Amino acid sequence: MDIVAVIDFETTGLSPAQGDRATEIAAVILEGGQVVDRYQSLMNAGIRIPSYIESLTGITNAMIRSAPSAAEVMNEVACFVGDIPLVAHNASFDSKFWDAELALIKQRRRQEFACSLLLARRILPQAPSHKLGDLIQFADLPRAGRAHRALADAEMAASLLQHLEEQLCSRFKVTQVSHELLRRIQSVPKAKLEQCIAQHRQNR
Repeated sequence: MDIVAVIDFETTGLSPAQGDRATEIAAVILEGGQVVDRYQSLMNAGIRIPSYIESLTGITNAMIRSAPSAAEVMNEVACFVGDIPLVAHNASFDSKFWDAELALIKQRRRQEFACSLLLARRILPQAPSHKLGDLIQFADLPRAGRAHRALADAEMAASLLQHLEEQLCSRFKVTQVSHELLRRIQSVPKAKLEQCIAQHRQNR
């Protein structure tokens, strides 16, 4: 598998377009099927966290007041990740916050996201739910810590990604799982998964 950075945000809400901001980010670097590095930090964007989000994540306004600024954290994590291809569970959510927070420090994303949620829907269609915690339980993978904390969720998404890659290798006889292949798989209907993989083999 290509080296990838699996990221996860905790935020004040669902959409940066509605003024929501990040409160925590984690990035886990996967290389050769192993976690080789990690980054995690709370971040202070100067936005109050709603009480229901405090209850969900355990991240409080008091914790954020003493955290480094969002600009400082995003500069650090952008440097940490560099040009490594990105992965997130429900990447449509995390990519919006990644792009929005980078824009505030006058930076732009240079790489694409793969989405472990979309991949799981295609590779594990029999799972009763494709929420991260439910997939971890379904695949009998270890829980990394409290759900809705960035490092725990990034660790679990990385573990899920490794499981999905193993499924591709064992069930579909893929010899090399690339980030590009993951992005192809996530964009095709479930019914065309085998056709997509066959075309990948043919083009190698």
